[in-house]
Amino acid sequence: MIRLGLRLTAGGGREAAARLAIIASAVALGVGLLLSTLAAVNAVGSQNDRNAWLNSGANTQGSVGSTASPQTSAGSTAAGSTVDSLWWQLGADSFDGKVLGRIDVAATGPNSPVPPGIPHLPGPGEYYASPALGALLKTTPAAQLADRYPGHLIGTIGKAALPGPDSLVIVIGHRPDELAGRPDAHKLTSIASVSPADCGDCAVGTNNSGMDLILSVVAAALIFPVLILIATATRLAATRREQRFAAMRLVGATPRQVSVISAVESTVATAIGVVVGFGLFFLLRPELAKINFTQTLFFQSDLSLSVSNVLLVALGVPVAAAVSARIALRRVQISPLGVTRRVTPSPPRVYRVIPLVGGLLELGYFIGRRPATSDGQTLAFLPGILLVLGGIVVAGPWLTMVGGRLMARHTNRPAQLVAGRRLSDDPKGGFRAVSGLVLALCITSCAVGVITAEVAENGVPAGSVAVRNTLVGDYHEYDDQGQPIDLVAAPPQSVLAALGAIPGVRGVLVNHADPDRGRGPGYGGGLASCAQLATMPVFGSCPAGAQTAEVNSTFLVIGVEGPRGPAWPTTWPAAANSAEQLQNQPVQEIEVATDGSAAAVERASTVLANAYPAERPPYTIGEDRARRSQQLDGYKQLSDVVIGISFPIAGCSLAVSVAGSLSDRKRPFSLLRLTGVQLGVLRRVVLLESAVPLFVVAAVAIGTGFLAAALFLKAQLDYPLWAPGGEYYLIVAGGMAAALVVITATLPLLRRITGPEVARND
Repeated sequence: MIRLGLRLTAGGGREAAARLAIIASAVALGVGLLLSTLAAVNAVGSQNDRNAWLNSGANTQGSVGSTASPQTSAGSTAAGSTVDSLWWQLGADSFDGKVLGRIDVAATGPNSPVPPGIPHLPGPGEYYASPALGALLKTTPAAQLADRYPGHLIGTIGKAALPGPDSLVIVIGHRPDELAGRPDAHKLTSIASVSPADCGDCAVGTNNSGMDLILSVVAAALIFPVLILIATATRLAATRREQRFAAMRLVGATPRQVSVISAVESTVATAIGVVVGFGLFFLLRPELAKINFTQTLFFQSDLSLSVSNVLLVALGVPVAAAVSARIALRRVQISPLGVTRRVTPSPPRVYRVIPLVGGLLELGYFIGRRPATSDGQTLAFLPGILLVLGGIVVAGPWLTMVGGRLMARHTNRPAQLVAGRRLSDDPKGGFRAVSGLVLALCITSCAVGVITAEVAENGVPAGSVAVRNTLVGDYHEYDDQGQPIDLVAAPPQSVLAALGAIPGVRGVLVNHADPDRGRGPGYGGGLASCAQLATMPVFGSCPAGAQTAEVNSTFLVIGVEGPRGPAWPTTWPAAANSAEQLQNQPVQEIEVATDGSAAAVERASTVLANAYPAERPPYTIGEDRARRSQQLDGYKQLSDVVIGISFPIAGCSLAVSVAGSLSDRKRPFSLLRLTGVQLGVLRRVVLLESAVPLFVVAAVAIGTGFLAAALFLKAQLDYPLWAPGGEYYLIVAGGMAAALVVITATLPLLRRITGPEVARND
């Protein structure tokens, strides 16, 4: 039987060869996308792990690279040697809106730990840079970037220390006494090697809760549509094969022999598709590395597969195809006459909506009962979301049948009547064609609902353009009583003159600490010169005749509170100090108003960085807003990835399903044409058969997706559901239009496959 199955598969004529090629191609595409999804998930974890060393000194009392609990790391000293301590300061610089990681180090001896990616620690006046930053240093004027780093470049940071090939990282060497007095510097005896996924308080990277969220969303949103595509491909031309196997049963073949032949056919086509799919994955991998999934590109080597991934796909897909073929032939096994006589299958029952309702009830149950731990929350909400997604697929045929019956009952036109009867008789087949797209719509609606609410509840107001383009040197911290500490001396006139001479700089404001009203964060606490404030009217003005004014201790919070925040005065109260007396007061901030050009911002940033080398690098208020909303941007990025991948996969499933449906019914359509039915009527029948379940079930899927999002938001975050923006409606409309285009593109096949020669008896 195996030999006969191989002969029927490979030597069954043009029809068998075409079927084999289509199934193998569709499976190859599905396998390639499935492998790409698994590799992307692995790459997210690998990229996150390489952030470990950046968290050295993040918790001086904990276990991340602290002096209290040394760890073994890739850069540790040789065994048996006495470990010398290392001064370490982690900072976040920026250039042209891109975050730049800056690590200042100072070795106290020859055995100080060495970070990964570099052969040895840089000495005073030396630094290592990542390849992307090295290229930037070469192509950017020194006054805008290179001049803010002391010394010269001595080498390139290797891949082992970089999250991605586009990462901007620099390691700068100093003398120990240079870093010893800096407030953010720590003394280490080891480099942190704990993955941020396993670290509760790491400053860089994503912890387990975030990783679980990312992996759960990606797995649920991407793998389901891919599996539907593979399942759809393996059922291609199922009706034709059922008829042929039923004929074999009628001439004496046993159920076991038919099962073996069917399994051989499906397994051969699927195996070819799996092999080609692996090749497709390796062809796609370089292009996949160029897609920005996590706001940092992947190294191509990160897009790797584990042994379990390879075994799961290489063995699981052919086995699943064989099982699918076995299930598809159950009517032949029971009664071959049932297939040859085309007995109408039993209609789906209303109980198919139970899983969908159960998933929604499960999500609603946790409103007010949210588990305390992140693991508990994952176990609580993930099954509910998966049950809702699976419930849409299970309930789809019943909803399709209802839509078909309603259309047949309320029309007397031939195309609508035929399509309605067809959907009523075979709702499973009608829904199968659009199941991938409907599932994508449900996933998209749920993801957009959650992310829109997150952004609306936690989004950072953008502020005016003049505010966003202002560069801020922030030189103060607050103690437990809210008093400003760690202030710096007033800048010399040469620094103010250098800032004022930069083209594009429109004003400079020095915010001095007010010794009499140091109330900390909030309104008041600062002193400013009225002459300087006049150059920056967006931050307010002085009363007429005043030399100095009492201003807020920081201008970074302007606009952050949102429309319900405190109202900022347009005129600040006059202060008793003279302009000369301010020069003796310590400084907590320096604001530089710019025109927003990269040259003006970066040159001013370089001047301030050189004036206060021990302090945090300056940054624009716009960059500060971007950092505060970085997590929200990550959620948006995740949503875009889900939408960008799930819709094309669903489109492939739709094209394969419609083409397979036409192939299965080419003889009935040919008979209809011979009886006088016009080709246009048949085209409308095919279009309606796909459009009706698409729109009916899609409406339910969109409503269900938003309902699931509302229940999740209420249970997990106590947020209401917010209406999505206009881009969501454009995406949905675009997805529907693309689906109709895919269906319409298959209609020309009708003329070719419904000729008179097709109507002959087999």
